[in-house]
Amino acid sequence: MSKGGFMKDALILFAITLIAGACLGGVYEITRGPIEAAELAAKEDAFRTVLADADSFKLDDYSAALEKANADVAGLGFGNVLVDECATGVDASGSPMGYVVTSTSKDGYGGNITVSVGITAEGEVKGIEFLTIGETAGLGMNATQPEWKGQFAGKTVESFSVTKSGASADNEIDAIGGATITSNAVTGAVNAALYFVNNCVAQ
Repeated sequence: MSKGGFMKDALILFAITLIAGACLGGVYEITRGPIEAAELAAKEDAFRTVLADADSFKLDDYSAALEKANADVAGLGFGNVLVDECATGVDASGSPMGYVVTSTSKDGYGGNITVSVGITAEGEVKGIEFLTIGETAGLGMNATQPEWKGQFAGKTVESFSVTKSGASADNEIDAIGGATITSNAVTGAVNAALYFVNNCVAQ
């Protein structure tokens, strides 16, 4: 192949790569908005599920409290967990009545597990909802069943623990059969959220 032919082919390949890159960039820009909107809508749905009594939610600046919480929970035995963000639930008059804390456990059997936890200003867990979970079907995914995740609701405790022998106290959560790893990961994420509200948010 002549030098001129090589250069021609190289320029054609460069042009194709440039056009393909521009097209992919355009597709990303077009789809980014709807994807972000869908993620926000899913998050707001989770907020309303776990703190149904709130009239609306505010994403206040909790950066300092989040930093403190994540430094603290690393040594509390909750596993490899992080508190990601917090929204304040307010009533119709705009007064705070609770919080929705999003936290992630990296100890899931199938990867990260992210939950939103609704907690009143008095520390009562109103419910939990999953934002991310990819556990084994028929085992760890049973965490998403109302009967299992409902164990956390209506409890005012400092933290929860997982038991295989049947829950007999408010702070005990029955392990999912064959999925103790998932049970512990979810419970660790909920505990991190509780710690954040009880110890790092100004009451």
